[in-house]
Amino acid sequence: MTALPTSHGRGAPQADTRGPSNGSLAWLTVPALVFFVGFGVIPLIGVLALSFTTWDGIGDIHFSGFTSWQAVLADPGLPHALFVTFLIMALSWLVQTPASILLGVFLAGAQRYRALLSVLYFIPLLLSSAAIAITYKALLDPNFGLGAGLKFGLLTQDWLGRPGLAVGVVVFVVSWQFIPFHSLIYQGGVRQIPRSMYEAAELDGAGRIRKFFSITLPQLKYTMITSSTLVVVGSLTFFDLIFVLTAGGPGDATRVLALDMYKRGFQANLMGPASAIALILVFVGLVLSLLLRRIGGGRSDTSQLEGA
Repeated sequence: MTALPTSHGRGAPQADTRGPSNGSLAWLTVPALVFFVGFGVIPLIGVLALSFTTWDGIGDIHFSGFTSWQAVLADPGLPHALFVTFLIMALSWLVQTPASILLGVFLAGAQRYRALLSVLYFIPLLLSSAAIAITYKALLDPNFGLGAGLKFGLLTQDWLGRPGLAVGVVVFVVSWQFIPFHSLIYQGGVRQIPRSMYEAAELDGAGRIRKFFSITLPQLKYTMITSSTLVVVGSLTFFDLIFVLTAGGPGDATRVLALDMYKRGFQANLMGPASAIALILVFVGLVLSLLLRRIGGGRSDTSQLEGA
């Protein structure tokens, strides 16, 4: 009787315990790549082509070279629009980031009432920006708004008629709407921090404030970079809220680049200059994103718990 070969022989086949190779999973990126090319790259190429044309949005498209770019870059309103855009971006970041961190740390607690509050705090993000702008515009009306109804002099001001106050109102309303989103990001980041780090700090006699500055904030570094990137890039696309709330006024006090692009393209029917401004927005957003990535270390494989 012939003996069956054992699995311990020299010629016995070995079971392949290796996981799937990167090549075998590459096809999983195809759907995302198709959507990115179809809805990102191709429209961007179209905008680039339009920036070298003269088109009113209805008639024939005529190639005009660098005419649109020269008109945009020579416009004295462009530096002002850039300044207003960066001003609202910086103020939004200064307001949203500290408030979102504190709120996210608070909501990361295990108490049930904090989970309920996190749901309530998230409601502003679910509302339409246009609806929020209409509501605040009515509340801040100096004649029929909240201040006039309550007979409260501090609130009875021309909030949207004075340049400084109008910029402040825009920053406040934008922050009120988007702080819940960034708080959710920080809430998830805090919950990833190992509890053992806090227990070790408690054994050393550290209080809540010391643990916050020595453990929580350092461990939220990469979460902060992600949130800041979203704040900065999102600030470049503010349009509907500012358009309904102030329409760029008073004067051009709140006329950001996105609003300038809309007015040139759909009110003045100058699609070439509007496309040039759109490309400027893309370029500024890309530079700022790469800069923030550089500040964060520039590595995509870095873990938030690198120092744990």
